[in-house]
Amino acid sequence: MNQSEKSLYNPGLHKLLTLQVKDETLLTSLENFQEFSKNLINDFNLEIVGISHHSFDSNGYTMAFCLKESHICIHTWPEFEQLTLDIYLCNYLKDNTQKVEALSTAYKQFFNAEVLNETNVYR
Repeated sequence: MNQSEKSLYNPGLHKLLTLQVKDETLLTSLENFQEFSKNLINDFNLEIVGISHHSFDSNGYTMAFCLKESHICIHTWPEFEQLTLDIYLCNYLKDNTQKVEALSTAYKQFFNAEVLNETNVYR
């Protein structure tokens, strides 16, 4: 790969979301989120290389899916009816921008969420 080709490379879209969620069970059920995410990851032909999670005393949770393509991470605050979600897929072999957008939409629908903040970082 020559220098010109290297300078044209677009590493991918990194989407950061803060969502308001009224249904507390969605913010406290790590198992439901994990099952939904695994199905989405499978539907989008992504590959899980690791999963880590923790449940908090407030019944909130944090979970990270490490993907061959990068990651999906969540942190919930049921006491504030909020969550933060981080979705990044790199474009190493193909442009995954539309997958990031579709994953984001699917999660907003899953949580029946109001978007408080949505930031797109084009790496």
